[in-house]
Amino acid sequence: MALKNQNPTTTNAWKNLQESYQKNKNVDMKKLFLQDVNRKEKYTLKLDSFTVDYSKNRINDETFDYLLALADEVDLKDGIEKMFTGDIINVTENRAVLHIALRNKSNSPVFVAENNVMDEVNDTLQKMKTFSEKVISGNHKGYTGKAITDVVNIGIGGSDLGPRMVVDALQYYKNHLKSHFISNIDGDHVMETIKELNPETTLFVIVSKTFTTQETLTNAETIKKWFLSKGATQQDIQHNFVAVSTNLEKVAEFGIAANNIFTMWDWVGGRYSLWSAVGLSICLALGYDNFDQLLTGAYEMDQHFRTASFNQNIPIVLALISIWYNNFFETDAEVVIPYSQYLTQFVPYLQQGSMESNGKSVDRDGNPVNYQTGNIIWGNTGTNVQHAFMQLVHQGTKLIPVDFIGFKQSLYGNEDHHNKLMANFYAQAEALYQGKTKEEVHLELKTAGQQDKIAKLLPFKIFEGNKPSNTLVMDKLSPKNLGKLIATYEHKTFVQGYIWNIYSFDQFGVELGKELAKKFLA
Repeated sequence: MALKNQNPTTTNAWKNLQESYQKNKNVDMKKLFLQDVNRKEKYTLKLDSFTVDYSKNRINDETFDYLLALADEVDLKDGIEKMFTGDIINVTENRAVLHIALRNKSNSPVFVAENNVMDEVNDTLQKMKTFSEKVISGNHKGYTGKAITDVVNIGIGGSDLGPRMVVDALQYYKNHLKSHFISNIDGDHVMETIKELNPETTLFVIVSKTFTTQETLTNAETIKKWFLSKGATQQDIQHNFVAVSTNLEKVAEFGIAANNIFTMWDWVGGRYSLWSAVGLSICLALGYDNFDQLLTGAYEMDQHFRTASFNQNIPIVLALISIWYNNFFETDAEVVIPYSQYLTQFVPYLQQGSMESNGKSVDRDGNPVNYQTGNIIWGNTGTNVQHAFMQLVHQGTKLIPVDFIGFKQSLYGNEDHHNKLMANFYAQAEALYQGKTKEEVHLELKTAGQQDKIAKLLPFKIFEGNKPSNTLVMDKLSPKNLGKLIATYEHKTFVQGYIWNIYSFDQFGVELGKELAKKFLA
């Protein structure tokens, strides 16, 4: 059965939220904390070491209850179950949406068209484990019999952003293999990447579901020519090239051996595919055990998402808060700021996950929507952002909700650095919430002996405050915790799209530019 189709603006909950917005849009969060001394505890969610504090938002109990009622009224529970049980919820492409099956650690059956897909998933995972261990140990040789030293992932979109982000985020756990990623069709970048590589000791992983993606195939052919120009033969390709694809015929034409092809399925969308064989470069960089921990973390969040009550459900609460700002405050954007330099690629990854999924303007019946859908996602790592765009967030004219992501422990144990990092993490959320009043600025200038500058500087030093944020905190950046974090935002995106009554799992918007590019090329 298909998803329930309902324009969210026709629900009673939506009408109640509109009234609640008019009453509470300018509510002072500081007063909310004074009125309820337990507000922080009440508005904090936990899953093991993962803590989400959403108390610094312009919501009260009434608003929150209406948001929960909205999720109930559109039958979100049914939508979640349909995804987990393999219903065709990607209706426009006639596909199930089962990235959750890729990390199904319970191994309970998951059916698509009466077939239990877990057998295929387990076979592929075992193949990834066996192959990655052979490469890491040096038992898989390049075409001249030398061990592999470098791995190049060739893909674009989800076939690049996911693996690249995870490998970058978890480089603390990396082994001796050097990882490289090629996605853009920019030939200069391709040549810059391969110019220092030794073809004898480099493994190329070509990731393309159809093996027809223009960028990926152009880059792969260029690298193949380079490889052959260095003294290798067509027969040697089988030693140094592997593919993640469903198009066996095209892969064979390229010269890749059948036993070096890793399976993909049409019930996994590209931007949700890092958990599949698309994550082969993750296995190669981190070792299969760390990849397995990544899957375990995502599975634990899946179980929480599927079973926790809505008011205690991390992805659902984050999605409802996002809808509150997007559809009632009419904020266009959300900022995501991880306080870890390891997560530099996390925001670009989320941009695809959210904006490609929910950048839709027609509902599930094919009618134009009369409300806002997808959010603009942007951000960078802190404390870099404090010397870049946070000026606009603090004192600009736009209301921009923020997600701060932090970790209690430093991986290398440098407490001095980490204490300063996390002091800034908490201070930014507090500054957005507290602001600085006219009286506080006046006293500050007076204390500094700058009485003569009060009249001139006063208006420029006032911070309005009352700016919303969530703080997401884990004990440390581990493969398991990263899995939880990624799955949190995946499910948040699903909930938003479901409530907005749009199809989140197709991406026809990427096709027109590709079609026109072919005409311009001709």
